[in-house]
Amino acid sequence: MNKKIFVSLSFFFLFINFLAAQTKVSGIVYDEFKQPLPYANVVFKGTTEGIITNEEGKFYLESKTTQNAIVVSFVGMEPKEIRLEKPVTYNMEVNLGAGKMLNEVVIYTGKTSKKNNPAIDILRKIWERKKKNGLRQFKQYEYDKYEKVEFDLNTIDSALMKSKLFRGMEFVFEQVDTSDVTGKSYLPIFINEALSQVYGDNTTGRIKEVAKANKNSGFSNNQQLIAFIKDLYADYDIYDNYLKFFDKDFVSPLSRTGINVYNYVLHDSTYIDNKWCYNIVFYPRRKNELTFKGDFWVNDTTFAIKKINLTASRGANINWVKEIYIEQEFEVLNDSVFLLTRDHMMSDFAFSKKDKSRGVYGKRTTLFKNHKFDIKKDDKFYKQDVNSYDPEIYAKSDEFWNENRFESLNKDEKGVYKMLDTLKTVKKFKRLYNLVSILGSGYIEMDNFDYGPIFSTFGYNDVEGIRIRTGGRTYFGPNDPWRIQAYTAYGFDDNQFKYGISGKVLLNKKNRFIISGGNRRDIEQIGVSLTTSNDLLGRSFASSSLFASGDNSKLTSVNLTNFSAEIEPLKNLVFQAGVSYRTLKSASPNTFSLDYYKVLPTLENPQGVIESEVKQYEFNASIDYMPGRRPIGFGVERTNVDSNYARLFLSFSQGVKGLFGSDFDYEKVQFYYRQPVLVGGFGRLFTTFEAGKIFGAVPLGLMGVVPGNQSFFIIDNTYNLMNYYEFMADEYVSLHFEHNFNGRLFARVPFLRKLNWREIIGIKGVYGTISDENRAINAQTAIPYTAPDDLYWEYHAGVGNIFKVLRIDFAWRGSYLNLPDANKFAVKASFGFYF
Repeated sequence: MNKKIFVSLSFFFLFINFLAAQTKVSGIVYDEFKQPLPYANVVFKGTTEGIITNEEGKFYLESKTTQNAIVVSFVGMEPKEIRLEKPVTYNMEVNLGAGKMLNEVVIYTGKTSKKNNPAIDILRKIWERKKKNGLRQFKQYEYDKYEKVEFDLNTIDSALMKSKLFRGMEFVFEQVDTSDVTGKSYLPIFINEALSQVYGDNTTGRIKEVAKANKNSGFSNNQQLIAFIKDLYADYDIYDNYLKFFDKDFVSPLSRTGINVYNYVLHDSTYIDNKWCYNIVFYPRRKNELTFKGDFWVNDTTFAIKKINLTASRGANINWVKEIYIEQEFEVLNDSVFLLTRDHMMSDFAFSKKDKSRGVYGKRTTLFKNHKFDIKKDDKFYKQDVNSYDPEIYAKSDEFWNENRFESLNKDEKGVYKMLDTLKTVKKFKRLYNLVSILGSGYIEMDNFDYGPIFSTFGYNDVEGIRIRTGGRTYFGPNDPWRIQAYTAYGFDDNQFKYGISGKVLLNKKNRFIISGGNRRDIEQIGVSLTTSNDLLGRSFASSSLFASGDNSKLTSVNLTNFSAEIEPLKNLVFQAGVSYRTLKSASPNTFSLDYYKVLPTLENPQGVIESEVKQYEFNASIDYMPGRRPIGFGVERTNVDSNYARLFLSFSQGVKGLFGSDFDYEKVQFYYRQPVLVGGFGRLFTTFEAGKIFGAVPLGLMGVVPGNQSFFIIDNTYNLMNYYEFMADEYVSLHFEHNFNGRLFARVPFLRKLNWREIIGIKGVYGTISDENRAINAQTAIPYTAPDDLYWEYHAGVGNIFKVLRIDFAWRGSYLNLPDANKFAVKASFGFYF
């Protein structure tokens, strides 16, 4: 791009910026020692349009109307008024230290007092009244809702425009705009609009949202992106004690525990919409905690919030998010009812939190109107739809949207639809998009077939040696009503091919009635979890481990055929029933045996009859309840947005002897329960409880093996210091506790604070027994039948978020220390991208 074109383009952008907002001002506020002054208040004179300076004392403020002056103030210092000579004033420097101190106000520096603080007195009245404000004071309510979500590439500059990345796609920069929150230029790359009706009943706590229309542009078929957007959709209530964003629980400034983590200052008071309101400024007491800075206006009689602004501290212990900005506005319905009418949230996603780092804005704007109250609905009305996909919702015309959206799109938002439609026809963009999609899903898209998962291509274990795997799945779209998956693998040491194939069909969309079936012949590690599964294509982490310690030769050749049906009559409640037939035999007979006595030894036949292969037919049924789960997709396969939901799983299995040559009669009952719990702002506690019992005689191949972990990595629901087949049981109880403090403790240690590390502690235990009948049937001698009947337990402590992606745990064994080859200490690690 030559100089003339660049100058012309720059002039064009400035002109567009001028039209978008009448007044813009940015700068930095200093104290008397020329040090940046964080949490100072900057407002346009005579308005409530304002902002709080960040930790570096910087601010950016914008108004859609012409403003002539700003007022900068800080508690204990005389406010300073600054005239604005032109509509756009950037890089202003404001020194508050030169003004005289106010005699009638106590000077607050750093932490504010919790006693004799009028702001906290007002806060206590907010707590008392919060259940009587807004929608809470009605038995039932309903309203119309419009939601707009947008992603924008930010910090657009000439270097980016001229980069090779956008060569051939320069037309996208025609949509560049400027953020009214940060003052940075941005380029819209995705937009989604949704219209719905919301119904609620405060007497029962039920809420139902009925989708009416949805319009999507950009990457509408990318399930990973949709899951990411779903997290932005998470509802929150500023009156709650904790606000959840990106899987983190921020302390609300209106929380009853807020006085422990926030400083509060009564800053101003004035009439807003003929209501006298107080202005309270809040900011964190400590850095690196999950808190906000900002201010709110509260009515003096109802103590209902009229307006609130929140900005997450840049030092908050959250990854990949440089800034979170929230603005909510409430309108007065009558003298006592304040209703939320506008909710705006903007997140700045970036690899670095530096000012000049480039990233992506995620913006959500939600508008509410047409409120109605105390119209009771029957209980059936609030029954949640299991699978409410209606293609008509996504096919509304432009004329419909022009008539029904709550506010008109601006020029740039209108242009993004056309721009993205054009962008998707550019080959270079397609290649970039496909690369991101491959990294996100693990599959390479090839028309109606996906090759992968590519991350499972190579593996290694002591039996197969180097293992290669290839496979794929049918894929016509994210809502496919049927899917077939298949793979084949080859081990270079055992010179054997393995394979697996499965298929499933969604027969009834309303209650998600699905039938599935398939066959797998492969090598796997038995006992990688206490609660068993008949997942046909699930791969054992042990049978393909590239990084494992100790002996990894106790593998089993499995031939499993399974047919099942499942139904979801209520949302997140799944019933499943099926039949399976499997054969099990050792994959390395020279070092590992599954031998059992088909006929027990007697005086007449002291050797008995030994069999090395297990043949077993089994009927199974299960109930799986997952309250709070948020699945995406409407096809035969769905993806969960996150794992922070409770799960209760109960299964019953019946082994039938004689059918298809099956060897054993038995019944098996298993129960699994997992519960994440928010512990008063001190992070999350994850509790996992498992219990099971086998009734009848079964050999080692069908026994409950306590899951060990010989890898170098952290694996859920396994025991870090336990080897494979170290313990087994035919009845057991297992309990795991793990608490992640999310950096709450490290944030109070000065030299650790900036690292944003997160502390984890945990303890695990298992108790189990083996019946005399099952001990007698065992004919192999290499593996001792050891049951954890004296309670095996271990504990661990770890540090997460190292370099934002690494977690390291240190684990110690608490019992069975004298067993041969007992591991008493281990270091485990895991990698992952977490907020």
